[in-house]
Formats: sequence, structure tokens, C-alpha cells
Amino acid sequence: MAMEGYRGFLGLLVSALLVGFLSVIFVLIWVLHFREGLGWNGSGLEFNWHPVLAVTGFVFIQGIAIIVYRLPWTWKCSKLLMKSIHAGLNAVAAILAIISVVAVFEYHNVQKVPHMYSLHSWVGLTALILYIQQLVVGFFVFLLPWAPLSLRAIVMPIHVYSGLLLFGTVIATVLMGVTEKLFFVLKHPSYHSFPPEGVFTNTLGLLILVFGALIFWIVTRPQWKRPREPGSVPLQLNGGNADGMEGAIAISSAHSTDAADAESSSEGAARKRTLGLVDTGQRSTM
Repeated sequence: MAMEGYRGFLGLLVSALLVGFLSVIFVLIWVLHFREGLGWNGSGLEFNWHPVLAVTGFVFIQGIAIIVYRLPWTWKCSKLLMKSIHAGLNAVAAILAIISVVAVFEYHNVQKVPHMYSLHSWVGLTALILYIQQLVVGFFVFLLPWAPLSLRAIVMPIHVYSGLLLFGTVIATVLMGVTEKLFFVLKHPSYHSFPPEGVFTNTLGLLILVFGALIFWIVTRPQWKRPREPGSVPLQLNGGNADGMEGAIAISSAHSTDAADAESSSEGAARKRTLGLVDTGQRSTM
């Protein structure tokens, strides 16, 4: 099936991938060139894992997971496969984010720095907890075939809204963290004197912001939704469609109860037609 506005989608997708990849490269250059590298010994080298893993997993990989349903080359793949890829990417992002938080806590423990005193830490840890919760709920409600359709219809709009909200929150948290770190480490010369590290890291922040904007634009265009699979029906609740980023949840084949209802309806209609013909014949005889 052809995608409407395919060239525009392709241009935005390539731009998003390029900007996201540059964001990862920039954060690596920042910690390797300006912040002395990476390590796991309780020093600042261990702390440097925090921005690297946060940008790589919590921003870049999460962004790709959000738009994976929009890729037209995957529309011929089964919905179950795409759900698995979506869940797998989010799981990788969550693991990297957890490791990044562990690195910060270990660094604070060794350096005797208080925990959870900044707005960045409050928002960041809240986002991580909610992200893990979102991942678990999505796994049990949408990936496994146990949840009733009515529950899926209720959870789907919440799942979609929460995913986009968390992605935006993560980007805001990363930008807060980058600025906070620069204020701590840039003393001579100071941050407000435009040192090379400050300018370079501000550019990193702009790249992350642009990446988020491109992802939001791609995922909110209705003409780029994944089409429903042939023979499927949209999941509905109280007469309304529960649309997600990848389109309405598709129910692959009719359930046996649906088939029985359809058969009963057909038999009932046939009996009505038969009675109508008999009645007509009786009246014509009379």
C-alpha cells in the first residue's frame, strides 16, 4: 500500500535519524574530549556514562521505537512482529536508562554527594519509573493475547498519550541535566563566557531538541499511520475508535462467538424472508 506524502515522510525520517545519530556522536565527543573519558570506578568517569546512556537509550532509541510503526516498509510485516520490535526497542532504552541512573548513584555515593536534590533528578527518576511501568503494562495488555478487548480499548489512548508525554519529559530532563552539569564544571572559564565546551554542549542540546521535534511531527501525522491489516476490524469502545500511534488495534480473525452471531443473524433473516413469502402467497390465494 502506497503511503501518502511518501517523499515528505522519507525526508523527515532521514533527517530524524541523522540528527539523532549526531546527538549520540556529540555526547560521546563531549565526555571523551572535554570530560576525560569513561570508566566505572566511582569517579567523574563513571558519571560520564550517565549522559551517554541517557541520550543513546532514553532519547535516540526511544524515539525510533515511537515511529517504528510508521515505516511503510514494515507494513507487510505482521502486527505481532511490529509490536515485538516496538517493545524490544523500548526495553533496550529502559535498560540503558537504568544503567545511567545506577552510574549517577554510585558516583554520588563515592564522592559523598547528596542524592535527589535537583529538579533534574526528580523529573528524571519519575520519568524512568513511569517508563518502566508503561513498558510492563504494554507488554501484558498489548503484546500478550490475554487481555480482553475492552481493556485494550481503555488502555490504548492512555498508552499512546503517556508514551509521547514521557518522550517529551525525557528530552526536557536531558536538557536540564546538560545545563546543570555545565554550571557545575565550567568555572575557569565560566559557562557564561562562552567557552568551547559550553558552545559544543549547547549544540548537543539543540540537536536533541530538533530530534524530538521531528519524532513528534512524524508520529502525529494521520496520513502516515500504519494501515489496518486486511480482514481486521478496529477496536472500539462505546462507539469510538481507540487510535494509537500505529493506528487502531487490529483483531486478526473473527472470534467464534462473532461467527455464531453472524450465522444466527443470517438464519433469522432467512426465516423472516420465508415467512414473508408464505404470507404473501396466502394473501394472494385469498
